[in-house]
Amino acid sequence: MESDDRRVLVALGGNALEGRGQGGIEDQVAGVARTMVRVVELIADGWQVVLVHGNGPQVGDLVHRDAMNAGRAPAYPLDWAVAETQATIGHSILNALASAGADQGVDPAGAVVVSRVLVDADDPGFDQPTKPIGPYLDEEPDEPAARWTLIEGKGWRRVVASPQPRASLDLPAIRALVAGGATVVANGGGGIPTVRGPEGPWHGVAAVVDKDLAGAMLAGELGIATYVILTDVAGVAVDHGTDDERWLGDVSVADLRRHQADGQFPAGSMGPKVEAVCRFIERGGGRAAIGALDDLAAVLAGDAGTQVRPD
Repeated sequence: MESDDRRVLVALGGNALEGRGQGGIEDQVAGVARTMVRVVELIADGWQVVLVHGNGPQVGDLVHRDAMNAGRAPAYPLDWAVAETQATIGHSILNALASAGADQGVDPAGAVVVSRVLVDADDPGFDQPTKPIGPYLDEEPDEPAARWTLIEGKGWRRVVASPQPRASLDLPAIRALVAGGATVVANGGGGIPTVRGPEGPWHGVAAVVDKDLAGAMLAGELGIATYVILTDVAGVAVDHGTDDERWLGDVSVADLRRHQADGQFPAGSMGPKVEAVCRFIERGGGRAAIGALDDLAAVLAGDAGTQVRPD
């Protein structure tokens, strides 16, 4: 590493990690492998990469299996599902990093930290679930409503609480690995949402933290100057899906905030990504971008995606 300005935190969407099939395990492994080829290309170019990843589809799959086993097995805690998907996705990432590294003659020195993120027990997000998990369902499932909310759109879908991330509780370990030159995977799925009880013990809570917001927070905590969010579209658009659709290239935080206030970015899709890059820049980050996975190198170079600059 030449200097800290050659470090980048990359946030990967859970959908991107599923690959191009139907979301089965083989598709997910293939999707991770394809993604890590892009990451190792950055490492070969002299970047040190820290990764966060989404897990909405994967947590949703565990929740769906849990619902199908209702009455036959104890209910599976949602924070355990977040922890389990951190480990399984992390396992796939490490194997894919090693394979891509061998192919490109690079040692990525991968490391996964099963990470907790502090949230407030009284966060209003617990009263207004917004985080979609899992696939759309053709029929309304017959299951207890206490653990999540069901919404109807293209089908029925489960949504869960998404409190704001306040701090990375395992930051010392993450920081030590980054300082040692590792390619660190941390705050997977936004981190395991964790609170401290009135008597002192720490414990997980039933929620899924947004990974883009947790990524922006972690980048700031680590002093990383560049934050890139990868998704399945080319960048950020206003008037999306209309005849007036316009893709944003270089844009200031102030302009993004104005579009945000106009209701341009839905909470269930681009909204958290836009909020995350705005927070990152407003809290002292150097530059941020939102773009497509296949354009990763060009997005990082400033030649593709939506490039967000300070006002």
